[in-house]
Amino acid sequence: MALQITVDPDSATAPFEQVRAQIAEQARSGALPVGYRLPTVRGFAEELGLAANTVAKAYRALEADGVVETRGRNGTFVAAAGDAAAREAAEAAVAYARRAHRLGLDRTAALGAVQDALRAVYEER
Repeated sequence: MALQITVDPDSATAPFEQVRAQIAEQARSGALPVGYRLPTVRGFAEELGLAANTVAKAYRALEADGVVETRGRNGTFVAAAGDAAAREAAEAAVAYARRAHRLGLDRTAALGAVQDALRAVYEER
Protein backbone atom coordinates (compact mmCIF):
# COMPACT_ATOMS: atom_id res chain seq x y z
CA MET A 1 0.00 0.00 0.00
CA ALA A 2 1.30 3.41 -0.93
CA LEU A 3 -0.01 6.90 -0.58
CA GLN A 4 -1.41 7.96 -3.96
CA ILE A 5 -1.70 11.73 -4.35
CA THR A 6 -2.00 13.76 -7.52
CA VAL A 7 -1.85 17.54 -7.63
CA ASP A 8 -3.47 19.38 -10.52
CA PRO A 9 -1.54 22.64 -11.01
CA ASP A 10 -4.40 24.02 -13.13
CA SER A 11 -7.03 23.46 -10.43
CA ALA A 12 -8.66 26.40 -8.68
CA THR A 13 -8.07 24.48 -5.44
CA ALA A 14 -4.77 25.30 -3.74
CA PRO A 15 -2.16 22.52 -3.87
CA PHE A 16 -2.02 22.18 -0.07
CA GLU A 17 -5.80 21.68 -0.01
CA GLN A 18 -5.60 19.06 -2.76
CA VAL A 19 -3.02 17.15 -0.71
CA ARG A 20 -5.01 17.58 2.52
CA ALA A 21 -8.29 16.45 0.96
CA GLN A 22 -6.82 13.39 -0.72
CA ILE A 23 -5.01 12.19 2.40
CA ALA A 24 -8.12 12.79 4.51
CA GLU A 25 -10.28 10.83 2.07
CA GLN A 26 -7.84 7.93 1.92
CA ALA A 27 -7.68 7.84 5.73
CA ARG A 28 -11.50 7.95 6.00
CA SER A 29 -11.98 5.22 3.41
CA GLY A 30 -9.43 2.93 5.03
CA ALA A 31 -7.07 3.02 2.03
CA LEU A 32 -4.59 4.43 4.55
CA PRO A 33 -5.01 2.43 7.76
CA VAL A 34 -4.62 3.80 11.26
CA GLY A 35 -0.92 3.88 12.08
CA TYR A 36 0.22 4.30 8.45
CA ARG A 37 3.34 6.46 8.43
CA LEU A 38 3.17 9.37 5.99
CA PRO A 39 6.25 10.36 4.02
CA THR A 40 8.46 13.09 5.42
CA VAL A 41 7.43 16.61 4.49
CA ARG A 42 10.55 17.24 2.43
CA GLY A 43 10.53 13.86 0.72
CA PHE A 44 6.85 14.07 -0.14
CA ALA A 45 7.18 17.66 -1.36
CA GLU A 46 10.01 16.61 -3.65
CA GLU A 47 8.01 13.64 -4.93
CA LEU A 48 4.99 15.86 -5.68
CA GLY A 49 7.03 18.75 -7.09
CA LEU A 50 5.77 21.11 -4.39
CA ALA A 51 7.41 23.38 -1.85
CA ALA A 52 8.03 21.79 1.54
CA ASN A 53 5.90 24.51 3.16
CA THR A 54 2.93 23.43 1.01
CA VAL A 55 3.09 19.85 2.27
CA ALA A 56 3.78 21.04 5.82
CA LYS A 57 0.65 23.20 5.67
CA ALA A 58 -1.42 20.20 4.53
CA TYR A 59 0.00 18.04 7.34
CA ARG A 60 -0.74 20.77 9.92
CA ALA A 61 -4.34 21.02 8.70
CA LEU A 62 -4.71 17.23 8.83
CA GLU A 63 -3.34 17.21 12.37
CA ALA A 64 -5.73 19.99 13.41
CA ASP A 65 -8.59 17.90 11.99
CA GLY A 66 -7.45 14.82 13.90
CA VAL A 67 -6.73 12.84 10.72
CA VAL A 68 -3.01 12.45 11.48
CA GLU A 69 -0.81 12.74 14.53
CA THR A 70 2.79 13.86 14.62
CA ARG A 71 5.10 11.95 16.91
CA GLY A 72 8.04 14.32 16.90
CA ARG A 73 11.06 12.96 15.06
CA ASN A 74 9.31 9.60 14.60
CA GLY A 75 7.08 11.02 11.88
CA THR A 76 3.46 11.64 11.03
CA PHE A 77 0.94 8.82 11.24
CA VAL A 78 -2.70 8.30 10.29
CA ALA A 79 -4.82 8.61 13.45
CA ALA A 80 -8.18 7.07 14.24
CA ALA A 81 -9.78 9.90 12.27
CA GLY A 82 -13.37 8.71 12.29
CA ASP A 83 -13.79 9.22 16.03
CA ALA A 84 -11.99 12.55 16.07
CA ALA A 85 -13.88 13.86 13.04
CA ALA A 86 -17.26 12.82 14.45
CA ARG A 87 -16.45 14.38 17.83
CA GLU A 88 -15.29 17.65 16.26
CA ALA A 89 -18.35 17.79 14.00
CA ALA A 90 -20.64 17.26 17.00
CA GLU A 91 -18.88 20.05 18.91
CA ALA A 92 -19.23 22.39 15.93
CA ALA A 93 -22.92 21.51 15.61
CA VAL A 94 -23.58 22.31 19.26
CA ALA A 95 -21.71 25.61 18.98
CA TYR A 96 -23.75 26.51 15.88
CA ALA A 97 -27.04 25.56 17.52
CA ARG A 98 -26.28 27.71 20.56
CA ARG A 99 -25.23 30.66 18.40
CA ALA A 100 -28.33 30.39 16.17
CA HIS A 101 -30.53 30.28 19.29
CA ARG A 102 -28.81 33.38 20.74
CA LEU A 103 -29.42 35.15 17.42
CA GLY A 104 -33.12 34.45 17.78
CA LEU A 105 -33.45 31.97 14.91
CA ASP A 106 -36.15 29.37 15.30
CA ARG A 107 -35.34 25.70 14.65
CA THR A 108 -36.59 25.82 11.05
CA ALA A 109 -34.47 28.86 10.14
CA ALA A 110 -31.37 27.41 11.85
CA LEU A 111 -31.78 24.09 10.06
CA GLY A 112 -32.36 25.88 6.74
CA ALA A 113 -29.10 27.79 7.15
CA VAL A 114 -27.23 24.54 7.81
CA GLN A 115 -28.80 22.84 4.81
CA ASP A 116 -27.87 25.77 2.56
CA ALA A 117 -24.28 25.73 3.85
CA LEU A 118 -23.95 21.96 3.39
CA ARG A 119 -25.36 22.17 -0.11
CA ALA A 120 -22.92 24.95 -1.01
CA VAL A 121 -19.88 23.14 0.41
CA TYR A 122 -20.62 19.62 -0.81
CA GLU A 123 -21.67 20.72 -4.31
CA GLU A 124 -18.49 22.78 -4.86
CA ARG A 125 -16.44 19.59 -4.96
